[in-house]
Amino acid sequence: MKIEKVIHDELNKLIQVKTSDNYTVESVYYRNTLCISSQVGCPVRCTFCASGMYGLKRNLSYEEIINQYSLATSKGYSITNIAFAGIGEPLLNWENTKKAFWLFKQKNLKISFYTTGFPLKNFEELLALPHNGITLSIHAVTEEKRKKLIPKSANLEDLLKILENHIKPLSNRKKKLYSLAYLLIKNTNDSQEELENLANIAKKLNIPISLLKYNPIEDLPYQTTSDKDYEKAFLFLKEKGIRVTLSTRYRTRKIGGCGTLMINRLKKEKGGCP
Repeated sequence: MKIEKVIHDELNKLIQVKTSDNYTVESVYYRNTLCISSQVGCPVRCTFCASGMYGLKRNLSYEEIINQYSLATSKGYSITNIAFAGIGEPLLNWENTKKAFWLFKQKNLKISFYTTGFPLKNFEELLALPHNGITLSIHAVTEEKRKKLIPKSANLEDLLKILENHIKPLSNRKKKLYSLAYLLIKNTNDSQEELENLANIAKKLNIPISLLKYNPIEDLPYQTTSDKDYEKAFLFLKEKGIRVTLSTRYRTRKIGGCGTLMINRLKKEKGGCP
């Protein structure tokens, strides 16, 4: 693997890494954190996300996962945190992800995961790891709508039950390691009723919500919510007694923001992805 290109803005560094078979995957460096990819493409095919637009090409080996960190440090980036939040669903490349996890632990790095929770068996294993945080992406409060947004996903009720059973005996301090991600998309999952149900789920689990603002993706049919409506949804959840955070400025960038990572970006710009 080698670094093909680094794209900078005032906050993020989008690192494009070429594999030996000529794919380019992306990781993002910001504020001592490296957001890494676990797959070339993504089989989950979230309908709002650029990462899965071309499906899954292949899994990354554990060496390729680790090498994203090694290449970034070779550029002089100071990294204390690893987030499995780049391209791919880490649970669908679980053996390589686990091996990379333990190697990162040996380097005394703090490791967090962003996951759709599929498949359930691997999600249960993930919960048991000595991680530094798990954010479960739900993005909908009904099974029907979640399947439209996340075509390859576990049953929402089963997923939340597993999370509830794991969290219930934990101390309040350890419960802070868990959160729900909800990507607010205009006229899709932002109704008052849906936000009410989201608040009820978070209350039952006693964990916070990461309320994300949708980053528009070219060629995808979704629209971002206005700043006013985004703030309104945030305040509604706060009034319900929910601990809720908004997208940071790092997550709303054109480069490296939530849902904007993709494979072979340079080839796409030149006229097509393999």
